Amino acid sequence: MLDALSFLEAQAITIIREAYFQCKNPSILFSGGKDSICMVHLARKAFFPEAIPFELLHVDTGHNFPETLAFRDGLVAQLHLSMNVQSVVDTLAKNKISDATGKFHSRNALQSVALLEAIATHGYDACLGGGRRDEEKARAKERLFSFRDLQGNWNPLGQRPEPWNLLNGHIFSGENIRIFPLSNWTELDVWNYIKEEKMEIPSIYYSHQRQVIERDGMLWADSEYLNKEADEIPFEATVRFRTVGDMTCTAAVASNATDIDVIIEEILSAEISERGARIDDKRSEAAM
Repeated sequence: MLDALSFLEAQAITIIREAYFQCKNPSILFSGGKDSICMVHLARKAFFPEAIPFELLHVDTGHNFPETLAFRDGLVAQLHLSMNVQSVVDTLAKNKISDATGKFHSRNALQSVALLEAIATHGYDACLGGGRRDEEKARAKERLFSFRDLQGNWNPLGQRPEPWNLLNGHIFSGENIRIFPLSNWTELDVWNYIKEEKMEIPSIYYSHQRQVIERDGMLWADSEYLNKEADEIPFEATVRFRTVGDMTCTAAVASNATDIDVIIEEILSAEISERGARIDDKRSEAAM
């Protein structure tokens, strides 16, 4: 009998294989964060010894952590993967859409425009993402095979039932599927899997010294992308990141965790959720 983590791995691999067999041109959404790294690792297992038969797609906002981009490029080169990068900046300029402004400006919502452009340009009929139901209410609604219409909208009446995890990948021209192999995983499951599989992840997940500012009781990595106020003076702190999004919307946590065992202990005793350090999630109860 499989233990809990082995069951989640087997389920995720089955979902990835179903995406391959049912979809004509799927891609893996890849940001260089821990969840998308797990996705690539699982896809390698799903098709071993053959290569991953999917392209990777990174929707690049232009506000990424440099460490994440360096890790992304290193992993792609190491594994000889094919990756398309869709620039939010280029998409905004092409479509004449205004950039986000203000103290908490974020391009998170604008990524949807760039994603739809990438889907149309490359002809993807499915995008496999690392979203998990435990992260936030907007992600909790998703099916394993979650359907989008021509405008990329999610309609609850248009979703297929998934009794006994039977997956239906049939779509009409112009429709698209978001597929979530990690949907039933938790943050703790991901970290335990990274530990068990001895996976490499970006250095910013571990404790390090960094210039930060304090804003609304949280520590933000100082960068050229922040719209700092006069009293927000950078200082050095020992921090790490539980989740990695844009530098404009992801805060760090004070931590001395330099290895996975200590990180897991921190998660078990944490008083806020993983995405409690993401300002986008504080805009509403289902901001994602």
